[in-house]
Amino acid sequence: MRRTAENKLKVVAVRVDPQFEQRLRLLAEVTGRKQSFFLQQMIENGIGALEETWLPADVLEQVRSGALPVRDESVGTADLFGDEA
Repeated sequence: MRRTAENKLKVVAVRVDPQFEQRLRLLAEVTGRKQSFFLQQMIENGIGALEETWLPADVLEQVRSGALPVRDESVGTADLFGDEA
């Protein structure tokens, strides 16, 4: 798929325990793949379970139907570290 402005991948920064970073680095080195590949796999394969756990039923229904709720990107939300997004 050719990347355009509409489907451009986004960069997300996350802090992880050094032990997880070491495991991820080892996985990448041994397999010859990039760490970002495995992070993408974890996100793509695990986001559904997180959505089921954390999203209200009405929002989850919208997500599953493909009608993602429109979010105002100018409004920041605190991340896990208390920083504004």
